[in-house]
Amino acid sequence: MFASKIRAAAGQAGVTVAFARSKDTALTAVRETAPALVILDLDNPRTDPLGTVTALKGDASTKAIRTVGFVSHVHTELIDAARQAGVDDVLARSAFAARLVEILGADEIRRP
Repeated sequence: MFASKIRAAAGQAGVTVAFARSKDTALTAVRETAPALVILDLDNPRTDPLGTVTALKGDASTKAIRTVGFVSHVHTELIDAARQAGVDDVLARSAFAARLVEILGADEIRRP
């Protein structure tokens, strides 16, 4: 459901998005394309979002890439763990959905 929301918001913001289904795929894609933003579904253990962000923030070539994670507001331990792992902005799912066009439309995301 959130993938379709992200695609729709990206279309409105005029940005390109790509989706990775695993940590390894995500890390490879980020290293190859150097995106302006990485969005993490923190509730999706299949993609190992905390391991992914830890690897990104621990690599000199990717550590400056902005990360935004969304999570169920009731998962307070996961929210704390995401912040400790280095996720730049951690948002409740509802706040993420409400601000998605704004997040994707930010000047640093829309760079040429």
